[in-house]
Amino acid sequence: MEKVDFKKQLKALYQPSAKTFAIVDVPKMQFFKVDGMGDPNVSEEYGLCVQWLYSIAYPLKFWAKKELGKDHVVPPLEGLWWADDMNAFIKGDRGAWKWTMMVMAPDWVTQEAFVEARDAAVKKVGGEPPASLRLETFDEGLSVQIMHLGPYSAEAPTIAKLHSEFLPANGLVENGHHHEIYLNDPRRVAPEKLKTVLRQPVRSV
Repeated sequence: MEKVDFKKQLKALYQPSAKTFAIVDVPKMQFFKVDGMGDPNVSEEYGLCVQWLYSIAYPLKFWAKKELGKDHVVPPLEGLWWADDMNAFIKGDRGAWKWTMMVMAPDWVTQEAFVEARDAAVKKVGGEPPASLRLETFDEGLSVQIMHLGPYSAEAPTIAKLHSEFLPANGLVENGHHHEIYLNDPRRVAPEKLKTVLRQPVRSV
């Protein structure tokens, strides 16, 4: 049985250069998603939401292997980030940050399978699942991205360069929330060795 690794299958999306910005066309995909607000470093809600995502992603991986004969590597955690006042990011006001955390789901995962996995996860996680927990199609489309090497706290200069230099120079403007893909587990990897894909959906002016 072949084990699909979407990071390798979709290499252009998950393994961009760390030296230059790249323009990509992200295809329509489905994700397990959950929404929240606040500083991810101290928010209990954030940790619980991420736990719920994996409490669904892994059982569905094993379900697909057994029932469908399909196996895959569970994709990395991803996040969409924004704020009502975007100055909250410049000022570092993390309490005002809003986010959607998500894990890509293979196209063979159905809504019915998702609901069954969610209900089964209640026994493992405890309590009711977040109301926003869902399986949803995401059509990101035209985007600009780059690989960030190092701690999350050092992303700002690259993001600033993207918005102030690359987008204007290429006749592009933002067309969606700031998107990050976390290729490492920060609990197991030193900050200076972290790899994070920074992506910004765009459109032509």
